[in-house]
Amino acid sequence: MRVDGRDRFLRVAAACVCAVGVSVLSASPGLAKYASVIMDAETGRVVHAVNANTRNYPASLTKMMTLYMVFEALEDGRFSMHQRLKVSARAARQPSSRLGLRKGQTITVEQAILAMVTKSANDVAATVAEALSGSERKFALAMTATARRLGMDRTIFRNASGLPHRGQQSTARDMAVLARALITDFPRHYHFFSTKTFTFGGIRHRNHNKMIATYDGADGIKTGYIRASGFNLVASAKRGGHRLIGVVFGGRSPRARDRHMARLLDKGFRVLNGTPTRTAAADEGTRKKKARPATRKRRASTRPASAAKSAAAPARTSKSQWGIQVGAYMRYSPAYERAVTVVERLPGLLENGTIKVVPLKIRNRQPVYRARILGLSKRQAYRACRILKKRKMDCMEMRLKGVQMAFVGT
Repeated sequence: MRVDGRDRFLRVAAACVCAVGVSVLSASPGLAKYASVIMDAETGRVVHAVNANTRNYPASLTKMMTLYMVFEALEDGRFSMHQRLKVSARAARQPSSRLGLRKGQTITVEQAILAMVTKSANDVAATVAEALSGSERKFALAMTATARRLGMDRTIFRNASGLPHRGQQSTARDMAVLARALITDFPRHYHFFSTKTFTFGGIRHRNHNKMIATYDGADGIKTGYIRASGFNLVASAKRGGHRLIGVVFGGRSPRARDRHMARLLDKGFRVLNGTPTRTAAADEGTRKKKARPATRKRRASTRPASAAKSAAAPARTSKSQWGIQVGAYMRYSPAYERAVTVVERLPGLLENGTIKVVPLKIRNRQPVYRARILGLSKRQAYRACRILKKRKMDCMEMRLKGVQMAFVGT
């Protein structure tokens, strides 16, 4: 395990920790799961998928559905671009990110669209929700109904902005479905997502989605972040007559998330152009066809909680869980990226695992960041390590006592 010339120290530290075992890991927002999807926008075919159906907090990706509802209202005449929407006291109190609207102020529908696309303004999202449904709560119910109509079966909305709410959850696949619907249902309005800057009240706001400026062919669509979700992104790019939609949940930082999205989109375009590439989606399909009944039963116990269960409830709890450690690094980011790479290489075994970077500090030395995938069965952990070691990759099985996995709002 090469780590900046400190191989020996890292190996000893990792071995010591695994020998003693791991104490209780309390549920925390940091346990949000990594997930990614790459979809062909024309056909809806998924060419890459990891944790595609795992529920996560969508954060401001929620505003994609708010904008879908706005575009519908524009199409059926309930809204017009220059119609002015009045800001309520409740909307004006929404926390950042916000445009800074005041109670009684007005904003046009066009300005509201641009503010949500670029600034991701929560006060604007609440204003739109109240204008369309009378209250944000009623608007959220309409959002969820629209999600079901679009085929987003694992998504529940509780507000229009994506601000933290334990009951508001979605999946990478559902967000890809929503992005595709925005592109195909509203071709006249999709151009808003490529807006780079928006000026309101003399203040210029830059689009949070940097992919539209840094990735060849990218023209939308939305970023999102809350502490419980990590850095999320839905992106779309068009090259050589093909359009792809990419979704990444749980990024460590905006830059790392964007780099990872670029790699996934590159991979997707290679697949569409006929370059032989084995995708996670293909692995997933093959695995389902070949799975034995006993295997299906075992995996079923590790799937995310159903919609009927409270989002605040632990996804799974057990007195004995397993995990693997796939590296130890001097910085957080390389550890996280290593864990993501391992999950992508073994989607059949690790798609239900939870990426966790665990720091270890010995005396006054600089912390060592251990890359782990937790929440596995013993069989999954040992099989994953066996495969990784054959591929000359570091891996160590770990038995974790008293581990509790959960998604918790902030």
